[in-house]
Amino acid sequence: MATTAALVVPAAGAKFERSTVERRELRERDVLIDIKYAGICHSDIHQAKEEWGRGTYPLVPGHEIAGVVAAVGPAVTKYAVGDRVGVGCFVDSCGECEACEADEEQYCLKGAVPTYNGKGYDGETTYGGYSQSVVVTEHFVVRIPESLPFDAAAPLLCAGITVYSPLRHWNAGPGTKVAVVGLGGLGHMAVKIAHALGAEVTVLSQTLSKESDGLRLGADHYYATGDKATFKTLRRSFDLIINTVSANLPLDAYLGLLRLNGTMVNLGAPPQASSFSVFSLLGGRRSLAGSSVGGIRETQEMLDFCAEHGIASEIELIGADEVDEAYERVLRSDVRYRFVIDIATLAQE
Repeated sequence: MATTAALVVPAAGAKFERSTVERRELRERDVLIDIKYAGICHSDIHQAKEEWGRGTYPLVPGHEIAGVVAAVGPAVTKYAVGDRVGVGCFVDSCGECEACEADEEQYCLKGAVPTYNGKGYDGETTYGGYSQSVVVTEHFVVRIPESLPFDAAAPLLCAGITVYSPLRHWNAGPGTKVAVVGLGGLGHMAVKIAHALGAEVTVLSQTLSKESDGLRLGADHYYATGDKATFKTLRRSFDLIINTVSANLPLDAYLGLLRLNGTMVNLGAPPQASSFSVFSLLGGRRSLAGSSVGGIRETQEMLDFCAEHGIASEIELIGADEVDEAYERVLRSDVRYRFVIDIATLAQE
């Protein structure tokens, strides 16, 4: 085992502390990564506060990891020392079930091993990217193209793939009308990617306060959901609605915005149960769906797509001592649009 410096949550809802965690010694197909940047995802906050079930403490969040290969096991073939790489939301899966065989490891029937706050198949606790290094089996490592800014690429490992996967699955592209609910960490990436795919993009946000940003990022239209007229004006308008917010919405109103055969996909996970009327689905053969992150193959596809189209996250780079404040600002929606931790600052006292 090797020791690495990390930012640790000692108990649910506690402030971060500088500490250390143990990383396993390299196995045959393992890659040791020196972490350079780690994005802050809203799910980090949920788990640090134990809002998604029982947490394993001390907890090291972080599943938007960008770093450089420092060493490889003897059987590694995909990566070499010095390569720019990333790690996303999970670090292992069974590799044998129908989901894994379809390159959809995120839906592994045995259960994909989360990058942090989880247990590996060996029973060891997983610790995330708010740390100086991580050891990951090579299959669960992806390559970050040279043309992507290293710091702004980190959020693509969760925010980017979380929106790319449903946009691809539900065939967003030329001739389709896509609505993005919420212009935050996920939403701003959904706008960029949907626009690059060729869809006509509309942002649905509570107010018009971010309208100029939305249009700059690639939206064709921007509406305030706080204005009741919006739901009348846009009735039966969209082929696909990407819901990025982690709050309970009036689903019947949003489902009414879908065209025949339209789908509303939920990416956020509100803590309370949602409700809707089945009649909202029956009238237009509409669908209400959910989507997780993408598999490893699709994550690499997303990174290459973003590199080709010059897409990266809009970020605010922070130091290790600013993470507690960043969490509070995320909860106030006071970030445009993703915090990224400069891991080099973790070594500075």
